[in-house]
This record gives sequence, structure tokens and C-alpha cells, in this order.
Amino acid sequence: MPLQDFIFYFKLGWEHIISADALDHQLFILALVAIYSYHNLKQVLILVTAFTIGHSLTLFLSVTDVIRFESKWVEFLIPCTIVFTALSNLFIKDFSLKSIKINYYLALIFGLIHGMGFANSIRIMLAKDQNIGWGLFGFNVGLEAGQIFVVIIILAATFIVLNYSEIKRPSWVLFISAAVFSLALKMALERIPF
Repeated sequence: MPLQDFIFYFKLGWEHIISADALDHQLFILALVAIYSYHNLKQVLILVTAFTIGHSLTLFLSVTDVIRFESKWVEFLIPCTIVFTALSNLFIKDFSLKSIKINYYLALIFGLIHGMGFANSIRIMLAKDQNIGWGLFGFNVGLEAGQIFVVIIILAATFIVLNYSEIKRPSWVLFISAAVFSLALKMALERIPF
């Protein structure tokens, strides 16, 4: 695969997370990461990789025409995953790694749903390309890089807030999760498919 093709798909993956149109993905990452601190960088990187794996699997199955879903349902389900994740944060009492292990499963399963959101757009491009595997690889490397960038910003903000203000971790998690919940609920209600 020529380097320019890799860069093209990498950029698509990066923009899928970083662009202004990617608010739903950014909110999902924020909801997932809100319960972690900067001390948990390794766990958070595993978490976003689980999301990328789920996302990649759905993209692959969609591009190869194994599965297809109506976009109106996918666009509704994406904010529902964010609502559920943010809501689950509100019930966590202690932030030990054992108690927040469920987030790995949420990231993987909900990554499957989020992958369907971009599948229709990228399916046409990749279907024309002879190197579907390399295109998906480039896209997913860009996606992962974008997620890591967002995670670093979130963890840096968490570090600053928890170390340079009077705000305690439970209050920070409550504030972030409630804000994400509200935005995602509004998105879900606007996208009801029936």
C-alpha cells in the first residue's frame, strides 16, 4: 500500500475522532475516561484500544457486506451508548480498578455500534480500493491516535482540576458524567428513528 494511501486513511480515522462533527465520539470517550485519573494511563489506553477493536470489527463486517444497518437506527443508538456509559458512572462509589472493570466491556460492545456510524461513508471508498485491509488498518491507526490525543487532553484536565482546585474526584466524575449524560440524551431524543 503506498504511503499516500495510508496517510489518506489515517487522516480519515483521525478526523473521525478529532473533527467538530465527531462530538458523539468525543463524548463517549469522555464518559468512558471520566472515572479514571492520570495514574491509570495504562488502563485507559487498553480501554480505548478495546473501543477501536469493536469499531474496527463492525467496519470490516460492514465494508465486506456481512452486516448492514439502517443509519437512522445507528445514529440513534450512538448517543444511547453515551447516555448509558455516563449514567453508569454515577453509580460508581469507589474508583478502584476492580469496580470500574465493566468499562472494558462497554468500550468493546459500544465500539461495535459506533463503528456502524461511519461504515456507510467509508464502505464506498474501501469497496473501490483493492487493499481493503490496508485501508482499514490506516483508518484504525488514525482512529486510535485521535482517541489517545483526546484521552491525553481529558487526563491532563483531570490532573489540573484535581490538583489545583478544591474539587474532589467524586464531584468531578459527577459533574463530567452529568454534563455528558445531558448532551447525549438531547442527541438521542433528536434522533429517535420512529
